[in-house]
Amino acid sequence: MNKIKAGHSNIEVPSIALGCMRISKMAHSDVNTLINTSLEQGIDFFDHADIYGDGESETVFSKAIGMNDKIREKMILQSKCGIVRKGYFDFSKEHIIESVDGILGRLQTDYLDVLLLHRPDALVEPEEVAEAFNQLEASGKVRHFGVSNQNPMQIKLLHKYVKQDLLFNQLQLSIMRTGMIDQGFNVNMKVPSSVDHDGSILDYCRLHDITVQAWSPFQYGFFEGVFLDNPKFPELNKVIDRLANAYQVTNSAIAVAWILRHPAKIQTIIGTTNVQRVIDMSKATDIEITRAEWYEIYKAAGNVLP
Repeated sequence: MNKIKAGHSNIEVPSIALGCMRISKMAHSDVNTLINTSLEQGIDFFDHADIYGDGESETVFSKAIGMNDKIREKMILQSKCGIVRKGYFDFSKEHIIESVDGILGRLQTDYLDVLLLHRPDALVEPEEVAEAFNQLEASGKVRHFGVSNQNPMQIKLLHKYVKQDLLFNQLQLSIMRTGMIDQGFNVNMKVPSSVDHDGSILDYCRLHDITVQAWSPFQYGFFEGVFLDNPKFPELNKVIDRLANAYQVTNSAIAVAWILRHPAKIQTIIGTTNVQRVIDMSKATDIEITRAEWYEIYKAAGNVLP
């Protein structure tokens, strides 16, 4: 498993992480197998959020693995907070501190390797975020910090007060969800894909050494469904299947390899609960598709180059 350095830190993370959103209703034995298979493949980074399964995903994770100090040392644990179950966002100091305490209790650990602010909060008071981060860092409860789904100006606003490096920005990216790539091709063009919805967030993260974490790498919309083996996308699947056969990997590995091929050194978060798919997708780091193949896939997804 390839490793990448997260931002300016000394923390090295695998190119592929396992997302734990869907494990809340799984049998503990199945979750144990899933976690151990991931570790065997070199996927030692596990992504959580306090909203996943109303916190139950974190509880199931720790109970299934039988969390203890020896097991904890083998893992990089990330969780997110800020989404309130009643349907709003809360980045207040009180909420962040309280959320982290709940996360640590459910994961049965004394610290998080990474805490992300989960999506933006329009009512954010960055001074409070800074106070919360300082307290969490000083207490040893959180070692590194980041954000999710935030644009450059939102990150800059936080950085005016937050002294810690924001190492990660979790953003939706897949072959069929390429908005932050599309606008870069279409500068000075009068076409829909020239609209910059994200403030050049991909370039911003590269310039400021923020590691992008790609979530939903197989979705063609906002949880609308997967594009692999989907009859809605015959041309794309034809190209992906041909390359999968050429590289002797699965189509899901090609979809991950397409993201990993980008020079931004993006970390891909896979949310599968299927053990075999974890093994299959881990092989994406063993191949490097060519520049021509990357563009062929991009165009087969329906994108037009200027």
